[in-house]
Amino acid sequence: VGQTGQSVQRHCHRSDQWLVIDRKVYNITQWAKRHPGGIRVISHFAGEDATEAFVAFHLDPNFVRKFLKPLLIGELAPTEPSQDQGKNAVLVQDFQALRDRVESEGLLRARPLFFSLYLGHILLLEALALGLLWVWGTSWSLTLLCSLMLATSQAQAGWLQHDYGHLSVCKKSGWNHKLHKFVIGHLKGASANWWNHRHFQHHAKPNVFSKDPDINSLHVFVLGDKQPVEYGIKKLKYMPYHHQHQYFFLIGPPLIVPVFFNIQIFRTMFSQRDWVDLAWSMSFYLRFFCCYYPFFGFFGSVALISFVRFLESHWFVWVTQMSHLPMEMDHERHQDWLTMQLSATCNIEQSTFNDWFSGHLNFQIEHHLFPTMPRHNYHLVAPLVRALCEKHGVPYQVKTLQKGMTDVVRSLKKSGDLWLDAYLHK
Repeated sequence: VGQTGQSVQRHCHRSDQWLVIDRKVYNITQWAKRHPGGIRVISHFAGEDATEAFVAFHLDPNFVRKFLKPLLIGELAPTEPSQDQGKNAVLVQDFQALRDRVESEGLLRARPLFFSLYLGHILLLEALALGLLWVWGTSWSLTLLCSLMLATSQAQAGWLQHDYGHLSVCKKSGWNHKLHKFVIGHLKGASANWWNHRHFQHHAKPNVFSKDPDINSLHVFVLGDKQPVEYGIKKLKYMPYHHQHQYFFLIGPPLIVPVFFNIQIFRTMFSQRDWVDLAWSMSFYLRFFCCYYPFFGFFGSVALISFVRFLESHWFVWVTQMSHLPMEMDHERHQDWLTMQLSATCNIEQSTFNDWFSGHLNFQIEHHLFPTMPRHNYHLVAPLVRALCEKHGVPYQVKTLQKGMTDVVRSLKKSGDLWLDAYLHK
């Protein structure tokens, strides 16, 4: 019996989850717990047509479909539209045509040489940092230079593991998956599974409250235009939000990597009993202390890695937030893929420095539309995306690096002012 869109929408609860892919209806209630990308990311699409997300996330959809066959419970009725109500059918079709073109031109295929050279420059930075100490010994100036080089290598390794995470999605074998474990585990001391499960949610529902973990600020900040008003009306004041654009500099960039992320990483690995990722992570710290203990001792080495994380954290926060934090934030609106991604994402101007500094995440729009696309092809697809946006009247924002960073602070001040107004007068 053909299902209606309304009947599918009713199955959107934790204990009862259906979704639609290519007009076929699947009951994922039990299987969601075994989803390689994590239970949360697939549950975010319960009760919806997930076709666009399914295609975007999976490098080999045919490989994944064999897992879907046992979950099939029917199809949409012939009279039902292929898209959820409210989605622009023409835009969805045009974007699918663009994706077909991208695939046919080979823009989703990675060039191993590019990533090998990128990994090589990260390893070279680490080797140079250690080599300086062996040749010249320790001094304040050399220690600072060593810290800067290590922070740079850590940041660049972060962008590289981000690439491998997307390129190895849903595959537990292959060079991408193994390199992802190596880079995020041995070169950074973090967890591949923790990162993927968190980051895929961000891509699935960017800037959607309760679904994007990147905007779960734990009541420390109020973000966007709606959340501040909601907090203000409810008289919630966990922090002096009208000053958040100021205290952001004290607890945002400095602490998110060395404190918040590290606590999350180790708590997740132990709670999930992810001993493989824990072993990879421990290999980083073993290597680090073996290398730097002879120069700084135990406590000096702890201070060094803490300072490196402190520097890396600033880099990470500004690069990731300048393309998202000033953009639209809202509750679930069930938009089509392109509209949802463009409302939550903007680009930073292309330049050799910006490409390197951001790990090519200055092309956030293209990265979000095609999360499995290797970064060296973003600039090729960007003009095609811009043309499609112009055709359908979808804003395509490009900023300078300076404006992207200053807009982060401006957006925090604007949200804080909205909260204060609602708190005092509503």
